[in-house]
Amino acid sequence: MEASERSLPCFLLHGVSAGVHLILALAVAGSRLFPRRGKDTVSTVGGVRCYVVATCTMWALAAFQLLLAAYSCYLGAGAGWTLHAAVEQVDAAARGVAWLLLAAYLQFEFRRDERFPAPLRLWWALFLLLSVLAVAVHAATSLDGLPVPARSWALDAVSVLAAVVLLVAGLFGKSELAGGSASEEPLLDGASESSSACASAYAGAGLLGVLTFSWMGPLLAVGHKKALGLDDVPGLDPGDSVAGLLPSFKANLATVAGDGTTSQRVTAFKLAKVLVRTFRWHVAVTALYALVYNVATYVGPYLIDSLVQYLNGGDERRPSKGQLLVLAFIAAKVFECLSQQHSCFRLQQVGIRARSALVAVVYEKGLALSGRSRQAHSSGEMVNIVGVDADRVGNSSWYIHDLWLVPLQVGMAMFVLYSTLGLASLAALGATAAVMLVNVPSVKVQEKVQQNLMRSKDVRMKATSEILRNMRILKLQGWEMKFLSKIIALRKTETNWLKKYLYTSTMITFIFWSAPTFIAVVTFGACVLMGIPLESGKVLSALATLRVSSRRTLCRGCQSAARMLQSRSAMGASPGTPRLKCQRSRTSTFKLVFQARRGMRVAVCGTVGSGKSSLLSCILGEVPKLSGVVRTCGTIAYVSQSAWIQSGKVQENILFGKEMDSEKYDRVLELCSLKKDLESFPSGDQTVIGERGINLSGGQKQRVQIARALYQDADIYLFDDPFSAVDAHTGSHIFKECLLGALVQKTVVYVTHQLEFLPAADLILVIKDGVIAQSGSYNEILGSGEEFMELVGAHQDALAAIDAIEVPNGASEAFSSSGAASLSGSLPSAEKKDKQNVKQDDGHGQSGQLVQEEERERGRVGFWVYWKYLTLAYGGALVPFVLLAQMLFEVLHIASNYWMAWAAPASKDVEPPVSMYTLIYVYVALALGSSVCTFVRALFLVPAAYKTATLLFNKMHVSIFRAPMSFFDSTPSGRILNRASTDQSLVDTSIANRMGSIAFAFIQLGGTVVVMSQVAWQVFVVFIPVIAICLWYQRYYIDTARELQRMVGICKAPIIQHFVESITGSTIIRSFGKENQFLATNNQLMDAYSRPKFYNAGAMEWLCFRMDMLSSLTFAISLIFLINLPTGIIDPGIAGLVVTYGLNLNIMQVTLVTSMCNLENKIISVERILQYLSLPEEAPLSISEDGLAHNWPSEGEIQLHNLHVKYAPQLPFVLKGLTVTFPGGMKTGIVGRTGSGKSTLIQALFRIMDPTVGQIIVDGVDICTIGLHDLRSRLSIIPQDPTMFDGTVRHNLDPLGEYTDNQIWEALDHCQLGDEVRRKELKLDSPVLENGENWSVGQRQLVCLGRVILRRTKILVLDEATASVDTATDNLIQKTLQQHFSGATVITIAHRITSVLHSDIVLLLDNGVAVEHQTPARLLEDKSSLFSKLVAEYTMRSTRT
Repeated sequence: MEASERSLPCFLLHGVSAGVHLILALAVAGSRLFPRRGKDTVSTVGGVRCYVVATCTMWALAAFQLLLAAYSCYLGAGAGWTLHAAVEQVDAAARGVAWLLLAAYLQFEFRRDERFPAPLRLWWALFLLLSVLAVAVHAATSLDGLPVPARSWALDAVSVLAAVVLLVAGLFGKSELAGGSASEEPLLDGASESSSACASAYAGAGLLGVLTFSWMGPLLAVGHKKALGLDDVPGLDPGDSVAGLLPSFKANLATVAGDGTTSQRVTAFKLAKVLVRTFRWHVAVTALYALVYNVATYVGPYLIDSLVQYLNGGDERRPSKGQLLVLAFIAAKVFECLSQQHSCFRLQQVGIRARSALVAVVYEKGLALSGRSRQAHSSGEMVNIVGVDADRVGNSSWYIHDLWLVPLQVGMAMFVLYSTLGLASLAALGATAAVMLVNVPSVKVQEKVQQNLMRSKDVRMKATSEILRNMRILKLQGWEMKFLSKIIALRKTETNWLKKYLYTSTMITFIFWSAPTFIAVVTFGACVLMGIPLESGKVLSALATLRVSSRRTLCRGCQSAARMLQSRSAMGASPGTPRLKCQRSRTSTFKLVFQARRGMRVAVCGTVGSGKSSLLSCILGEVPKLSGVVRTCGTIAYVSQSAWIQSGKVQENILFGKEMDSEKYDRVLELCSLKKDLESFPSGDQTVIGERGINLSGGQKQRVQIARALYQDADIYLFDDPFSAVDAHTGSHIFKECLLGALVQKTVVYVTHQLEFLPAADLILVIKDGVIAQSGSYNEILGSGEEFMELVGAHQDALAAIDAIEVPNGASEAFSSSGAASLSGSLPSAEKKDKQNVKQDDGHGQSGQLVQEEERERGRVGFWVYWKYLTLAYGGALVPFVLLAQMLFEVLHIASNYWMAWAAPASKDVEPPVSMYTLIYVYVALALGSSVCTFVRALFLVPAAYKTATLLFNKMHVSIFRAPMSFFDSTPSGRILNRASTDQSLVDTSIANRMGSIAFAFIQLGGTVVVMSQVAWQVFVVFIPVIAICLWYQRYYIDTARELQRMVGICKAPIIQHFVESITGSTIIRSFGKENQFLATNNQLMDAYSRPKFYNAGAMEWLCFRMDMLSSLTFAISLIFLINLPTGIIDPGIAGLVVTYGLNLNIMQVTLVTSMCNLENKIISVERILQYLSLPEEAPLSISEDGLAHNWPSEGEIQLHNLHVKYAPQLPFVLKGLTVTFPGGMKTGIVGRTGSGKSTLIQALFRIMDPTVGQIIVDGVDICTIGLHDLRSRLSIIPQDPTMFDGTVRHNLDPLGEYTDNQIWEALDHCQLGDEVRRKELKLDSPVLENGENWSVGQRQLVCLGRVILRRTKILVLDEATASVDTATDNLIQKTLQQHFSGATVITIAHRITSVLHSDIVLLLDNGVAVEHQTPARLLEDKSSLFSKLVAEYTMRSTRT
């Protein structure tokens, strides 16, 4: 064929095909594309049948290509060579050689027990794309009236058929390998045994099921019949599980870091590179899908001009041409549908995998964080990384191809425009570039705003996490509203950035919607100026092209860059600079301890802040050394000073991952005195412990910790003063039975403030100022230095207080089991009844548990949720304006397109109804009007979204902070944090846009239907039933998708909960060597989260595929109707306009339905927040009518009348009929076994929980009749768990800012911390880290003492206030309290007997009942009294020193 007769597309097609096949031939010949595998990597093949089919097909294709090349050469030699003919001949030769080499490779080099390589399958897919593209080019050439040789059609037919066969063979080969991408297959061998592989609905699907997403059918059917549970959701393919992803991700992360480790900072770019390398197979496949999709979308705009000319037809109107046009339109739509849905699904799969891998790596880093790194990365920041940032990185998978798709789309758009408008397309290119350049500043601003928004969110989440962790102390002190105002202030900073983010997004959206109109105006204006005739076919083709390009190209490149930059780098866990400086000589002393024989007991003592806990941290490797070596031989068990308890069953906490050994387990319970406690629990050792052991007493938490350590049967035991939290009898029992009994053959290092435990040690280390001041046995160091003698002297002073009370002779009888029996025998019948109630509760499953499963709504999201969201801001007044602006935009937009279609002539021969300038002026006016409407719509939408998000946040947090303490006891913080981070983030940035998109899609779809009805009203016969089917599909789908989305929200909370819990207890986890166990648990939680998310994505694409097909059917019928109308019945321009809108019918219909489904999925976040708006409230903070005197309580008398208290309605009573009076101005000591109800009594006094029965009267006022803050502000407490907050020393002592610096310094001096703070550079402004981690536990308790000294109230409660300090400091504290609270009512709870001996009255509790209530002297006179026996036991134990 002569060059003048050949089309440019055919020439380009042959050139590209020749180049690709030449590259393939060179690659195969050089054996570089398909390297052979080693024998050790050989795995089971996808089947001999697939191999035989593929091999035969390739030989047949190679033979056909060679014959065709010879035939083309023969024709060319006879007719002469032109440029086009030469290119076609080169193409034919390259095809023949490439397929011959490839067939030979598959026949002779490829082993049948190997998998088809990923590049081979990718080439087959690319070959199918080239073949289909060739068919499209040849069809377009034929439509243009140019002949296409028969051999070209034959080549097309054979190529398409062969490509389909090869691709099917490749897919079946893959599916028989149990899933996973080819590039990842070697990594999945270890995970192939996962039970989820067999249960994965996707992995076992056939080709047809994969193409049509029919593998989702069974799950959708189940979801339609009933509300889905997590057990109904199939498992994941091994390639989607964390176990299958993590090895490859970590290997790539280490490679990208540059030195084989991941300790270097990973930037956003490096992270993107790691993700692309890890999921390269999915990236390649989705790239192919994206290429097909984008080519298919431009077929319609390219053919519109031909369709208009056909309808304008005359002699050229041939039926075959019309049928070919319809076939091309429909084929393009089918390819567009298939490629789009599979691309979306695969990209979502990549996002899910990316999130799983990132969370797993961040969790692993979090477990390994050094001390300094933990200071740099707060728990709130890490929660944000897991809860928000990982989602953002996963969502960025949608934009991974934009870097090359944007130029491709621009190029295709310019090709279509050039073919219709000629050189005017250059104006369109310039306008496009101008739009993108204008958008760049907005995107840069948005990027900066986004970074600041995330930083402010990190700060807020850090504060929220800390507050939730310490909510009990805040309520005890009456500070919760002050800290709420802090959260609101942080949120205000965040919302300032949020507002800027929303407005910059609005600017980008405005440019996005206005860009097609602006480019069209420039392009058509250029046509007028250049004298290029504007025919209706060309105009409509240009408009359709600009609509497609704007939707996929304009602004998207800039938006995707901003989205990608939202993802933040993974954290490094590099060792921090040590805060503890260890001397070389002292380190050698530590070394001697661990080179001693097994069974040595080493005691560590010293004053508060001397470095005792830091010594254990050095042994554990938690504090970096400057010099010296610490060696440990064998496994280590560590019991921390502040108890770390996991959320879960008591038994799980004790076993800690070990197998159950009943005999050993019972022995451990007995050693730790836990059997009696478990008997009182609702479900025994199956009782679920709340977060941080909230439903256990301090002593019970420590004994569970000790039981956990004992059950591990380690070689080395480290105890960090666990005896301070238990009573004297229990402490003696544990020390005797555990340290001197069960652990007699073990190496034990124990820190203690109780000197009575020192003589039993083989070696005693006295720590002072971070160094070992003395070491040796008890007798060796007793008189060898001042440090130890100071501690002994203070201890003897405390014992002298007992002698001053004149303990009667014979009272040294041990507090034996008979004493305990008499104590339990004195319980009233109320306890026995309560125990019976407990046993009855056991039969009700979870009814007796404190922590219940998270509440989950079922069924459709109620209309009230939508209505509440719409009307929350300004009563919904802005909503009508948003809808009106959108409707005006659509009307003006349709009017502008209608004007161009009517005013432009159908051909050169037709006289235009108006001049070209009038055409442009009117179009510009309509375009400007539509752009203004877009801007107005956005201006109304942003304030509504911002106001609604702010109101929901404020209302939810007020509701949370006003909730009773029982809510926090029974609700893991992960659930609250999930709402405050993930759900709130969706409300901030997504819900309003999703709700708006439904209205916009509905209005656009209505406009499209109106336009189509102008010509083809008969299409309603099909359109109405299609819409009905679509709505039925949508309802069928949403039943499953809604529950899956709810499960996504519910499954996310345990991840955050486990993450926060693990970070808090990372030292203990590492000391026990349980990192792998916790990593496995995190992986299981991540997989449980990914399951509903994965199948939710599959369900969405199942729906979209069917929506697309139905819409394509409607469009096809419309086309068939149009081409069969006689000439002249309709205006060709209007008919072209109908086709232009019909091209987007499927997109609009799918957008509407999917937007509705997406909104119903995402509105669940609003539903979850609204759940927390209706939490039960505590009593009012203040009651104006209570009439309290300003000096109340003036006497401080406390009366308890028949007091019954329980933690929750489903739990048993903790206090049972307590009737006691605490005289005003006197000091009362409360003693009793751990779990006896001492701390519960204090909580009832502060109304943390209101009495179920009975009254508490203070100075004649029933405390239940006054406001909570009126009560709590008049009381003071030093709690059992000392708490410090992130901030400064001043802020920790005076959070409300009520006192002067002089008063604060005075309080510090009185609590023995003045000198310590003065040594710090910033004095009162010295920083305090989160949870006070840069202060010892003892120092934290002294800070709590300083707070009460500042307040100086009439009633003071000390709840184990001196448990973590040494005896000398305890004595100083007691003197300070006597000095400053001489006339106050002081209630002291203490396990250290000397702390209560100075009391005027002693109350002894057991199982919530007052057993003894008398003065210490009177009780000591009675040798049968339980208090006397308790003192005798303490005296006997202490006199050993």
